[in-house]
Amino acid sequence: MIVRAIRSAALCWGITFGSTLAVTTALAATPRSDWPVYGGDVRGDRYSPLTQITPRNVGTLKLAWRFDIAEQGEPETNPLVIGRTLYAYTPELKLIALDGATGKLKWTFDSGLKGSGPHRGLAYWSDGTHSRLLAGVMHYLYAIDPRTGKPIESFGEHGRIDLRKNLIGEAAQSYVSMTSPGIIYKDLIIVGFRTREVKPAPPADIRAYDVHTGALRWAFHTIPHDGEFGHDTWPEDAWEKSGSANNWAGFALDERRGIVYAPTGSAVDDFYGADRIGNDLFADTLLALDANTGKRIWHFQEVHHDIWDRDLPSPPALVTLTREGERIDAVAQTTKQGYVYVFNRVTGEPLFPIEEVPYPASDVPGEMASPTQPRPLAPEPFARQRLTENLLTKRTPEAHEWALAQFYTFRSEGQFIPLSVGKATVLFPGFDGGAEWGGAAVDPVKGILYVNANDVAWTAVLLPSQADMDPGAALYQTQCSTCHGASRAGSPPTTPSLVHIEARLTSTQIAEVIRVGRGRMPPFTNLNGVPLDALLGFLTGTERTSPPVNTSDAQQAASVPLEATAAAAPYRFGGYDKFLDPEGYPAVAPPWGTLSAIDLNTGKTVWRVPLGEYPELVARGLKDTGCENYGGPVLTASGVLFIGATIFDHKLRAFDSRSGQLLWETELPYAGIATPATYQIDGKQYIAIATDNARNKKAMQGFAYVAYALP
Repeated sequence: MIVRAIRSAALCWGITFGSTLAVTTALAATPRSDWPVYGGDVRGDRYSPLTQITPRNVGTLKLAWRFDIAEQGEPETNPLVIGRTLYAYTPELKLIALDGATGKLKWTFDSGLKGSGPHRGLAYWSDGTHSRLLAGVMHYLYAIDPRTGKPIESFGEHGRIDLRKNLIGEAAQSYVSMTSPGIIYKDLIIVGFRTREVKPAPPADIRAYDVHTGALRWAFHTIPHDGEFGHDTWPEDAWEKSGSANNWAGFALDERRGIVYAPTGSAVDDFYGADRIGNDLFADTLLALDANTGKRIWHFQEVHHDIWDRDLPSPPALVTLTREGERIDAVAQTTKQGYVYVFNRVTGEPLFPIEEVPYPASDVPGEMASPTQPRPLAPEPFARQRLTENLLTKRTPEAHEWALAQFYTFRSEGQFIPLSVGKATVLFPGFDGGAEWGGAAVDPVKGILYVNANDVAWTAVLLPSQADMDPGAALYQTQCSTCHGASRAGSPPTTPSLVHIEARLTSTQIAEVIRVGRGRMPPFTNLNGVPLDALLGFLTGTERTSPPVNTSDAQQAASVPLEATAAAAPYRFGGYDKFLDPEGYPAVAPPWGTLSAIDLNTGKTVWRVPLGEYPELVARGLKDTGCENYGGPVLTASGVLFIGATIFDHKLRAFDSRSGQLLWETELPYAGIATPATYQIDGKQYIAIATDNARNKKAMQGFAYVAYALP
């Protein structure tokens, strides 16, 4: 399939495999001083040409300003900086403009929508005379005047368009939200969206809108319609009944060639695919699309028939590499498995060999796992690939013995082992890593890629769906148990426990969270009236007068279509279970988080260091363990690599990009769960980052943007 895709792309573009590409772009003669795009540049390289902060002076950085916001949440925003102004989100999804040199508030835009969840950045368009910010707020895309913070009335309907429109079926009205910003090409804004991990979820078309009017200009169907390429990799009517395969991570763009690169996630349901037998193109795929028309140029599917939730987690990075003295324009994509895939940017030809590796069949009735999965032979993985006894924690003898006893109950055979019913399977790296949504930074001169990773194990199990239960229990099973688990225990601190939630929240407060969402939890706007009351009764243990009914009756009671609910499947996901020891630390040996430098010219690892610590373990003498981390690195032309990301130690760090040596670190107000931005105003270079503790409920809660500069 890989070869067919490559040859198809090559013929489409009139390119032969023997040709090579010369360097097509050069760095601007005048270093860019702002941060005008999510990730710094449309290339997705998280690279800045600024050089004022160097390995020699970075140790003298001081806090330049701090802007606190009295709201709770985790927008995870990588701010834009245009001229003197920094643009960003608040936790409650208001837009703010700050003076980039002082942190002083210039304006706030409040859409009036109640919502939360990741909103990682904005897009900015300008023709030199007119400009606008394109900002997602829940299921709306707004056009905002950057000077005033007011909606531009001529865009869509009074300054906004509804992203639920033009999507297929009733599921389109359930939940759609822009986790990551769109990307600007000419006068188009190209967007994807976040949606549910279970049904109902819409097929997640990638779409381009006119930045002036908001009119839809093109759409690419990630679940192909009748007659479209890839339709035969799904059941016949999947485009009408299945859902997701969404681009939630964002895009990269080859602006000169007009190619947009779109990574996608898995189809629903994430862990049981008996109703979508086949490879399921274009789920879990890196797509190269014509940015003018949305037509497919080439594609590469990194997981066939995904039943492990192995979404492509971030935009790829564009880079020019050297092979045998020749320069090749490439695109590099990091993955949750810890792989880096590197392709010729135009043809899709792999620049390192990729093999299709055989894996076991599923033993779950009705499931048909793909017999093979792709694996690059280089670069080597930047995260560990299989949990063995030798990799269990030795933090204390008691923790080791506990981990060993648990390990003997698991199935641990490496990547792509199909989940089983009733027996836990190890995913290593787990659901939240290797690479995550922060993405990688790339040195455009040397071709070195820098990526942070989570390197801990999770376990997963399938459970039989229960046939007879009351409506509230049935709704919990179909809509909530994927994240909070069959026992409602969740996976704290990321996913809170719902056990005895009635002692912490009133029914009114619980209903508000269900309707509006909170943190990573999406809103369940489809649950109202009697179904919502039934779910509240189940969660709080209050008496219900309605008798137990079978699953079908419970589904009909919900405000979602019967055929679009997960309970139609005979098996359900048992919940996200992080493999933690009894004290709450990863039950595998460190490092639990890493930062790596990989030479994309050769595929060799240049260096790898632990990223993050647990302060309480450091106090006991256990340093350099690494820890859970989210948000990516930023590289400057002077060779300084900046990264926050670590949940538990609240540090912003600077590393020497050549050696991985730690050059500087500072304590942030809260965890820097975002990618920094670097920019220059009045001759002074700044490093700014969003901070919050929403992922660590044990820590003091708060939110602040902070910026650092040389004294």
